[in-house]
Amino acid sequence: MGEWSLALRNLLRNRRRSLSTLLTLAIGLTAILLFSGFKANLGYTMLTAYVRAGGHLQVQHRDYFLYGSGNPTAYAIADYVPLLDAIRRDPVLAPMVSVVTPMLRFGGLAGNFDAGISRTVIGTGFVAADVNRMRTWNEYAVPIPRRRFSLEGTPPDSAIVGVGVARVLQLCAPLHLADCPKPESSNPAPAKGPAVALPADIAALAADDAAGDGSSSAAAPSGARLELLSSSSRGAPNVATLNVVAAEDQGFKELDEISVILHLAQAQKLVFGRGAPKITAIMVLLNKTADEAAAAARLREIVAGPEGAAQPLVVRSFGELNPFYVQSDQLFDVIFNFISALIGGIVLFTVSNTMNTSVVERTVEIGTLRAIGLRQGGIRRLFVTEGFMLGCAGAVLGIVAALVLGAIVNHSGVTWLPPSSSGRLPLQVRVLGDLPTVFGAGLGLIALATASAWWPARRAARLNVVEALRHA
Repeated sequence: MGEWSLALRNLLRNRRRSLSTLLTLAIGLTAILLFSGFKANLGYTMLTAYVRAGGHLQVQHRDYFLYGSGNPTAYAIADYVPLLDAIRRDPVLAPMVSVVTPMLRFGGLAGNFDAGISRTVIGTGFVAADVNRMRTWNEYAVPIPRRRFSLEGTPPDSAIVGVGVARVLQLCAPLHLADCPKPESSNPAPAKGPAVALPADIAALAADDAAGDGSSSAAAPSGARLELLSSSSRGAPNVATLNVVAAEDQGFKELDEISVILHLAQAQKLVFGRGAPKITAIMVLLNKTADEAAAAARLREIVAGPEGAAQPLVVRSFGELNPFYVQSDQLFDVIFNFISALIGGIVLFTVSNTMNTSVVERTVEIGTLRAIGLRQGGIRRLFVTEGFMLGCAGAVLGIVAALVLGAIVNHSGVTWLPPSSSGRLPLQVRVLGDLPTVFGAGLGLIALATASAWWPARRAARLNVVEALRHA
C-alpha cells in the first residue's frame, strides 16, 4: 500500500508533466474508440442494407454463384415449393427465421421503343409482400429509412426500375423524377412525325404474352412503360410489356443502371413460359444475425433431405454473396489496426519520456531509498506502478471522453452518404457497439503504459547508490 501511496504522490509532485502525459493517453484512446464506433456503425449499416435486400442466407444451385449470371435457367431450382414449405415448417428454424421467400434473377433487354432506346438489364422477380417484410428488419436500430416496396398491391405486369435505368430509357418525366437531366444530343432534333412503333416481331410477342396471361398492360397505366425481352428456358426470345410504377435508387451506380424488379410470377412466365416455374434462390431472413451459423447448419440438413436431395443445392451466407461487404469490413479493420499501432507508438514514447525525466529528477531520492534498504525490485515496482496508474487514469478518461463525444456527434444532426446507401443518413458513432474493442483498447492502453515504464524503472533500479547520492 505504501508503494501505491508513494507512486501517487510522485505523480502529483509534477502535476503539469503528469497531466500532459495523462491527456496524451486519454486523447489517443478517445481517437481509437471514436474510430471504432464509426467502424461499428458503418458495418451495421452495410449489413442491414445487404440483409434487407437478400436475407442472411440463400439456398442456391451449387454452381449458380459462379456461373448463374451467364445462364440462370441452367442453374435454377426446380420443384421448389416442397423445399420452401419444409424450411417454413421446420421446428428448429421456426424460432430463428423471420422470412423465407423465393427469388428469380435473369438477364434481359429493356427497351423504351417510343423513344427508340434499349439497354441490357438484370431482372429480378420477388414476392412483393415478403420483400416488404424484409425491409422492416432492423436488428441494430440503424437509422436507415424503411422504403415501402412499391410493387406490393400492384397488377401482375408492374415493375420497378433503378433510377439509372429510368434515366437511360428516358422514363424520368412519366415517373416524375426530379434529379434526372436530359442528354444533350449532338444531332439536330428531327422533325416532328409519328411516334416510333414497336418492332413487329416484339409487338407480336408482347401481344401473345398479354393474351396468354388474360391481362392487359393498359389495365393500370402509370405513364411509364417498357418492354422486357429475355431468352426463355428453351432458347427462344420472350417479351413482356411492363408498367413501371416507381424508380428506386439501388445504391451503386453500376447496379442502378441495370435493375428491373418485377413480380415473381411475371418473371417466371417471361423466362419459363408455359413450362414448370423455377427460381434461382430461396432467401432466408433471420431474426438475429447471431443465429446465422446454427440456421445455416439446419438448412444444409433440410437441403440434403428428400425435398432437396434430387438437386445439387448449397446454402450461402450474405457474406459469401456480397464480397464487397467482407472486403470493406477487412479494409476498415486494417485501417483501425494501423491507427492503433500509431497511437500505441505515441503512448510508448510519451510514457517512457515522462518516466526517464522523472528518473533524472529523482536520482538523489532513488539513492536515498536504496541507502535506507529499498531493494532494486522495490525501485522497479515504484516506477512501474506510476506507469500503471497513468495508464488506468488515461483509460478511464479516454472511455468517458469517447462516450461524451460520441453522444454529441450522434445528436449533432450531421449526415453522410455511406457505401451501398441510396440516401444520406445521420452520422452515428457507436462507441459501445463493440464492447470487446472498448475493453481491449482500455486494457491495451494500461498494459502499454505499464510496459513503457519498465525500461526507465530498470535503469533507475540499477543506479549506483553512491553516485546517486552525489548527484546534483
